[in-house]
Amino acid sequence: MNSWEADASVTAIRGPALTFTGDAFAEGLERTLRFESDAIVAMSRGRILHFGPAARVAQLLPPGTQVERFGETHLILPGFVDCHAHYPQTRIVGSHGAQLIDWLSKYAFVAEQRCADETYAREVARAYLAENLRAGTTTAAVFCTVHPRSADVFFEECERLGMRMIAGKLLMDRNAPAELCDTPQRGFDESKALIERWHGRGRALAAITPRFAPSCSPEQLELAGALWREHPDAYVQSHVSETRAEVEWVRQLFPQSADYLDVYARHGLIGPRAIFGHGIWLSDHELRRCHESGTAIAHCPTSNQFLGSGAFDLARAKHSPRPVRVGLGSDLGAGTSFSMLRTLGAAYEVAQACGHSLSAGHAFYLATRGGAQALALEEKIGSLAPGLEADVIVLDLHATPLIAERMRSCADLSEALFVQMILGDERSVQATYVAGREVHRRRPTA
Repeated sequence: MNSWEADASVTAIRGPALTFTGDAFAEGLERTLRFESDAIVAMSRGRILHFGPAARVAQLLPPGTQVERFGETHLILPGFVDCHAHYPQTRIVGSHGAQLIDWLSKYAFVAEQRCADETYAREVARAYLAENLRAGTTTAAVFCTVHPRSADVFFEECERLGMRMIAGKLLMDRNAPAELCDTPQRGFDESKALIERWHGRGRALAAITPRFAPSCSPEQLELAGALWREHPDAYVQSHVSETRAEVEWVRQLFPQSADYLDVYARHGLIGPRAIFGHGIWLSDHELRRCHESGTAIAHCPTSNQFLGSGAFDLARAKHSPRPVRVGLGSDLGAGTSFSMLRTLGAAYEVAQACGHSLSAGHAFYLATRGGAQALALEEKIGSLAPGLEADVIVLDLHATPLIAERMRSCADLSEALFVQMILGDERSVQATYVAGREVHRRRPTA
């Protein structure tokens, strides 16, 4: 038994609850959205023991179980899932005045070089994880730096908290400062050691992490693909088609490839458990290839707006008959918030700019079960159901005076959810539970 499964006591919370039982885009909200106006979620040994109407579940609880009651102005949800983030960039969130390539040189590379210092990297990892829990994010796919210890300390801090997290050290051997470059062989060896040390240990999952095609030589991508073939249950994470200038750069660097996604495909780096940030400028052919291979895209709306990268057309990506797996990403630190609620609001605005309306139900699906499906983790996290890992959050639906005032006129659940994703943020998260253990409780305000 893993340490996070060791506690046999039962933690039970009661209140309105929302979850999804399937793919809201493919099957429709009517078939997949489940709302219980008065539910109990019971958690034990790191998993959800019972979930359902309070009157029924109360009879199943061990005698003497204390049930914490959250009132009708709260909502119990699965923990939010962030499919793309860079923890070493936590201290440069909100850095002014550059688009992608210049932003990397001016801010990101500078911050990442500091993570050669293990003490510094641990401080930033702790701050990053604390902010996630405050915002209700319980799982994320995270880029560390080229330094293998940056990944070790991140996994150590996740293990301390019992979090289900995906992470990997960067692979980068060109077009970056010398201090941040490895070699193809060293990147392979260090990534392999991290996989063998961490993948499947507790709740840790390791990812092979080429930063993006321009920072990796063909030799490095070839070895990354070879490593994934050795460890096919590990993850691959990278970036694709974030800006038009980047797409053109990739075309020049890899003239033999048909398109940007083909660079990764030629090196065996697409498929289930491969997730790529952005995907704004993917062609229809590339989207079809994502669909056919099971490759996922992390939609990062606050980052894309902040850097002026473009607008990811979610409706186009989910279009039948070749829907792509899509999750949401904060993309910290070019992204501007840890809050998935704020990310949902930005995703709605981007969809509007693309000529489509993103419903609140579909948005909350993306932040929970949709993100889990993008990461091939829907059998472990992302929903409220017995047997799943007990990562659960409680939203205060009246978290600020403005939200409380606006909620007075909400006609139904859909409108209430929409208000939360447009006006809510980390202040809306009343409590966060990881593996059934409370790890965050919002402090009362004066």
